[in-house]
Amino acid sequence: MTRPTRQRDHDRQRVRDEDVDESEIDPEEVDPEDLDPEDFDSEDLTRTADGELIHEETGLIVEEEQIDPGPEWRAFNHSERQEKSRVGAPTTKTMHDKGLTTTIDWKDKDAYGRSISSKKRSQMHRLRKWQERIRTKDAGERNLQFALSEIDRMASALGVPRSVREVASVIYRRALNEDLIRGRSIEGVSTAALYAACRKEGIPRSLEEISDVSRVDRKEIGRTYRYISQELGLEMRPVDPKKYVPRFSSELELSEEVQSKANEIIETTAEQGLLSGKSPTGYAAAAIYAASLLCNEKKTQREVADVAQVTEVTIRNRYQEQIEAMGIHS
Repeated sequence: MTRPTRQRDHDRQRVRDEDVDESEIDPEEVDPEDLDPEDFDSEDLTRTADGELIHEETGLIVEEEQIDPGPEWRAFNHSERQEKSRVGAPTTKTMHDKGLTTTIDWKDKDAYGRSISSKKRSQMHRLRKWQERIRTKDAGERNLQFALSEIDRMASALGVPRSVREVASVIYRRALNEDLIRGRSIEGVSTAALYAACRKEGIPRSLEEISDVSRVDRKEIGRTYRYISQELGLEMRPVDPKKYVPRFSSELELSEEVQSKANEIIETTAEQGLLSGKSPTGYAAAAIYAASLLCNEKKTQREVADVAQVTEVTIRNRYQEQIEAMGIHS
């Protein structure tokens, strides 16, 4: 049974009137076709598990045509997904072309894994050579390719995860866009970007460790890092010495007890202000040395200094300050 047109018009006017709350109208008296979704209060709209947007008071479905961005096929386990997937690797900032160009495999085999003829091999060799040439269109792209390969090489030597390489590549690209590389070496900026990425990702490496795998010296790395950090506005917190303790202790083959004691020494002495202005690597090394003595797993100052890449004098000075702050008599 259809209500009179005049009554429907009256209800529609009441819903659209700003002075009338739509909750005052009985849902059974309102035709959903006469309602304007733009007049609904967002608090009265509910999103269902199927993706539909429903108005609670009237039951009107406001949105129902949801676009599914997923594939058209279905898979019920990982192996099925791998078999049916037709896409390549995701884009990455660690490659100058973001991994979107074609790469011709170095293996001289066909799609069935069979060896190809000598004529085809020479043809593939020429194609591979030209493919490498056309991947970079100018000197700028060639320099970017070289810088990103340097970051990848150093990151591999340091054993840092892929996330650090991605962050380092993004920092280098930002420096390139801001024209911060002019007048500086590509190796210096790429090394500084990697050092900054390690700090941002909470996997700190000392400047000594970075310079060991870099082609530039420690002084240039530090100078370039300070410059790009300031120009790009990279918010870097001071490195926590406790982040070095697990790695140094592992290389020294020390127990968990020593690590816990070293962290306790760092926390207690840092609260007293001893950490201010001190090198975090030297501070961590001294705490490990003190903890090894207290836990009867003695290591020499030379052994600890070699692992932390600091001098024995630094360890002795920090060690004396720490044991005095802890109230321990040597």
